[in-house]
Amino acid sequence: DSHLATALRTIVILLFSWLIVFIAGLLPDIHQLSFNTWIFLILSGLATGFSWLCYFKALQLGNVNKVTPIDKSSTILTMIFAMIFLGEQITMIKIISILCIAIGTYMMIDKKENVKKVKDNTWLIYALGSAVFASLTAILGKVGMQGVESNLGTAIRTAVVLVMAWVLVF
Repeated sequence: DSHLATALRTIVILLFSWLIVFIAGLLPDIHQLSFNTWIFLILSGLATGFSWLCYFKALQLGNVNKVTPIDKSSTILTMIFAMIFLGEQITMIKIISILCIAIGTYMMIDKKENVKKVKDNTWLIYALGSAVFASLTAILGKVGMQGVESNLGTAIRTAVVLVMAWVLVF
């Protein structure tokens, strides 16, 4: 089950992320986090969890060579969202980059004759969901990580993903 796989994978990530927090001596910093920081870290963690769940479900249902490029197209969405929500500048090089990534993504998922045929396109919905949630992870994480050491923020976000994943398993 893809949900169980995500939940088990998240346990390993959680253990390592909190180990880094303890080794770096960052645990006392947790008391200094603002309410807004907690909200955005939790939202970023939820977006991460949904992204992982969608990605693994898409992999379970579809071909890797089609699912992965769509998931990685989250780079395009992130750049667009950063321009809209974070006010990052739109430059010609960014527009050209977005177009190149989009063309490359299309070329990777274009129909190939030697690929195992998948009867149902449900994988596509999950792959697109993975890309959208991965993009939201970056945008929400950017806001939530202001003034937070990245390892501590990652550990908190991963705890949210773990809870979310196990709720879905049960």
